[in-house]
Amino acid sequence: MVLCQDGEAAAVPAAGGKEPEVPPSREDDAGTGQPCLYPAPGVEAAGAEERRGCGCGCCSGLSWSRCCKAPGTKKKAACPGLGLFYTVLSAFLFSVASLFLKKIEDVHSVEVSAFRCIFQMAFVLPGLIYYKTGFLGPKGKRIFLFFRGFLGSTAMILLYYAYQVMPLADATVITFSSPVFTSLLAWIFLKEKYSIWDLLFTLFAITGVILIARPPFLFGSNVTGIEGSYTEHLKGTIAAITSTVSAASTIVILRKVGKSVHYFLSIWYYAVIGLIGCVIALFVMNEWHLPHCGKDRVLLILIGLLGLGGQIFLTKALQIEKAGPVAIMRTMDVVFAFILQILFLNHLPTWWTVGGALCVVASSSGTAIRKWRQTLKKGKENEI
Repeated sequence: MVLCQDGEAAAVPAAGGKEPEVPPSREDDAGTGQPCLYPAPGVEAAGAEERRGCGCGCCSGLSWSRCCKAPGTKKKAACPGLGLFYTVLSAFLFSVASLFLKKIEDVHSVEVSAFRCIFQMAFVLPGLIYYKTGFLGPKGKRIFLFFRGFLGSTAMILLYYAYQVMPLADATVITFSSPVFTSLLAWIFLKEKYSIWDLLFTLFAITGVILIARPPFLFGSNVTGIEGSYTEHLKGTIAAITSTVSAASTIVILRKVGKSVHYFLSIWYYAVIGLIGCVIALFVMNEWHLPHCGKDRVLLILIGLLGLGGQIFLTKALQIEKAGPVAIMRTMDVVFAFILQILFLNHLPTWWTVGGALCVVASSSGTAIRKWRQTLKKGKENEI
């Protein structure tokens, strides 16, 4: 018999203790990552029933008549859209958290970020203790973890500020140009391939951001469809772009670190460094105070819980679904942002915003689809 796990074959002695010849490795149901069991050629135990594998690993050691793929055998049906459902649910929770952030009246965005970091720390600390990862990480990776925490927390603070000073849909759309900037930064720092398609998607994303920002030197001095003054709108746009670039840099750092550092430790650095930075900034700006209104306190708690829930469902989606479809489905964030802005903030988006949203969503979706196809192509090449 030959037992194969993740495409690697290992010989299993047949009856009588004779070691059979190992055949070339084979993958059944490629991409499942499950063990498969099939007979080595020319080797059968005397008097034993023929044993064949289904590729799922659940029938190991059973005869073909009792295998889950045998005719007339009922197999428990999987839920093919569960990962995408988790992605949509995650997008909805993130969007509602952003809406609550807009509803907070007397809390600075930096203070909201500090509360979010506290929630992250409370969630991650038990995991660090359980997995015994320590609190500092490997010596050679600490500098990467520090910058991951610094850039990640900076992205969060700037994004929250952008949500507070500009329309919800505008800020959400700008953040969705992150995959495009990730490809560009990965080409610069990780020497990953950057094709003409990536350049085209980058130009699409920049066009979308310009349509949302609507700088006066291109669109004139009379800019409509913004919240408050144009100065605040411009500050929010700059904050959203900087947040997007910081988030893309964080992803590049995580790629550089790879699986050598536990993801709980990565989130721990993000929360601790973010909390330290927020506290320092709040004391410098003299903005540290508890919310005066009970409603704001409830909204702060809900923002932390919804953000945590959105992160959990997004993680679960990536565990059971390929990254490409998840990245595409995450564009539902933009749809939810438009809907919530119209229903609860009474702010109709302009056609400029709609056009910018289409450009950014097209560029991020194109980038995700292209990366997904490259991954599938490499997988098929490895099978061959």
